[in-house]
Amino acid sequence: MEEKIHDVVMVGAGPSALAAAVYTTREDIQTVLYEKGVIGGLAAITDQVDNYPGFPEGIPGLTLADQLQKQAERFGAEIEFGDVSAIHDDGDVKTLIVDGVKVKAKTVLIATGSDYNKIGVPGELEYYGRGVHYCATCDGAFYREKRLVVVGGGNSAIQEALFLTRFTTHIDLLVRSTVKASEVLQHELQKFVDEGKITVHLNTTTEEIVAVEGKVKSVNVIKNGVPAVIETDGVFVFVGLKPNTSFLKDSGVELDEQGLIKTDKHLATTMPGVFASGDVRSGATMQIASAVGEGATAALSIREYIDGQKIAVS
Repeated sequence: MEEKIHDVVMVGAGPSALAAAVYTTREDIQTVLYEKGVIGGLAAITDQVDNYPGFPEGIPGLTLADQLQKQAERFGAEIEFGDVSAIHDDGDVKTLIVDGVKVKAKTVLIATGSDYNKIGVPGELEYYGRGVHYCATCDGAFYREKRLVVVGGGNSAIQEALFLTRFTTHIDLLVRSTVKASEVLQHELQKFVDEGKITVHLNTTTEEIVAVEGKVKSVNVIKNGVPAVIETDGVFVFVGLKPNTSFLKDSGVELDEQGLIKTDKHLATTMPGVFASGDVRSGATMQIASAVGEGATAALSIREYIDGQKIAVS
């Protein structure tokens, strides 16, 4: 049997890839997406998206992701679960290793997005999912009438802390230096501080997450140079994101110093026929709306590349 070569394989199935798939499939470009985690990416586990155009009252992230998926599939996109561990340039064809199996494509779109950073302290990995969490909307409801610790001082940390006040009796916000969230979020935060729902600990580093009989009970910190213990029933960590690009090591796809993918104005990478869009791309704004727009741009660039290859062959 002749080995199948896809028109385009998209790595990741977040908003950027799903938007791209809408465009490629409408152009009769056979499209397969591989996702190793959650379809919709981080958008799917965001409680409420308030800054996506067209939804004046906001939209739940899971709903937005579901609608994007259905739209892409309506036009013929194939969405599969699979972990892409490598990509190789074989000239006119690119070879991806998906769950140990070779998959070939004329073009590739990398839209793997980013993942949650870890703070790297004892107890963090040991109690992941059992007292340590990275998604407030996923796990916040488990802590009704409980005390929580939130680690971080940026926009995401403040947003998630505000969301968690729906469930908890009190939140201790541990900030390594100062709060760096937007003025709007800081204003909202101050309301909860004034009400006694949130206590902000500045110049505070998390040293260890402590559990008793398998249950998280406290966090050891250093605040203003002095060791202290903060009692808690759970810890939520929001200290930024890291790009999902480890599978590109030694691939020939050039990354910047942060591990984000470098692209030109057409969203082409340094490997011919391979494009990148969304949060994984160097220079991305880390916003859903712009990720969707980049997906559309990448799709048009993919069409032009495929058309150019056809002309070259003829």
